[in-house]
Amino acid sequence: MGLFVSRLHEYQVIGRRLPTESVPEPKLFRMRIFAPNDVVAKSRYWYFLKKLHKVKKASGEIVALNIISEAKPTKVKNFGVWIRYDSRSGTHNMYKEYRDVTRVGAVETMYSDLAARHRARFRSIHILKVVELEKTSDVKRQYVKQFLEKDLQFPLPHRIFKSKNTYYAKRPSTYY
Repeated sequence: MGLFVSRLHEYQVIGRRLPTESVPEPKLFRMRIFAPNDVVAKSRYWYFLKKLHKVKKASGEIVALNIISEAKPTKVKNFGVWIRYDSRSGTHNMYKEYRDVTRVGAVETMYSDLAARHRARFRSIHILKVVELEKTSDVKRQYVKQFLEKDLQFPLPHRIFKSKNTYYAKRPSTYY
């Protein structure tokens, strides 16, 4: 099937209010948004900017739209994600931790985790902040802490050998 292709991308969207005679150089607003494509990223940008700074698409413009790529996509990192989501009973704030190689991977895991555990949809989840936890002392959740031990080992109870031979005189033992 090939390599796993990420469903989401991390975008940096910079926009501002349209210049007027009274304010020739309006303030720039920058956001980091996780979205499947640039159309959704722009849409989410205007959705949040309308709520935060009373600037809507008709009275504003997008100055720059960039994809942010991971600096070290081969190193395993711990991420802390602050979110706010709307459930059927109300709005909830939440902090979750994930272990992944990229920020986008951690956020995708978070979306599927909230869909599974809380039936939260993509549109009802607002990501407030995503931070890479550099120190192991910053990790709070036990489900991430268990992977930070020095001599971590995984059991291999049922190993299946790959071989070029089709037939053997003796059945291989796969349990140790």
